[in-house]
Amino acid sequence: MNMPQLRNLSVALALAGAAIALPAAAQSTTDSVSNGAEKAWDATKEGTGKAYDATKDAAGKGWDATKEGTEKGWDATKRTTKKATDATVKGTEKGWDATKRTTKKATAATESGTSSAWDATKRTSSKAWDATKHGTKTAVDATGHAASATGKAIGNAGTATADATRNAGNAVAEKLPPAPSK
Repeated sequence: MNMPQLRNLSVALALAGAAIALPAAAQSTTDSVSNGAEKAWDATKEGTGKAYDATKDAAGKGWDATKEGTEKGWDATKRTTKKATDATVKGTEKGWDATKRTTKKATAATESGTSSAWDATKRTSSKAWDATKHGTKTAVDATGHAASATGKAIGNAGTATADATRNAGNAVAEKLPPAPSK
């Protein structure tokens, strides 16, 4: 063999080696990409399952907090409404009792004389009016206190619900896989 043939032979051998090596390398790269895609799919399925479970857990906690807050608000409303009702009844009874007492006095005074009856009626009517005003004021104050307590209880229930919702969102965010970096 002469020199040009030797060069041609070495070039031919190099090309034959490349023809064999390049498809093998390409096959190896395709297998790696395929394995990477399967791993990414599995990670996505696992992350989605975790996120779903976290969302379900968080929603349950938010519902429980809302239910508890609503029950507390309802209980506070019942208590304060009962107090307001009791105060109204008590004030009304006082006014009625004062009216009855003064009416009896006025009747007795009428029987003893027109002039003194008139004077007694004026005095006792004024007392009855004052007693009625006082009973009504007491009832109004009790109703105001009851409404304020009810508002506070409802506000506290709303705050508890919002806190539970925030905590549920944070719990979901903690269980989500990190975002892929580019």
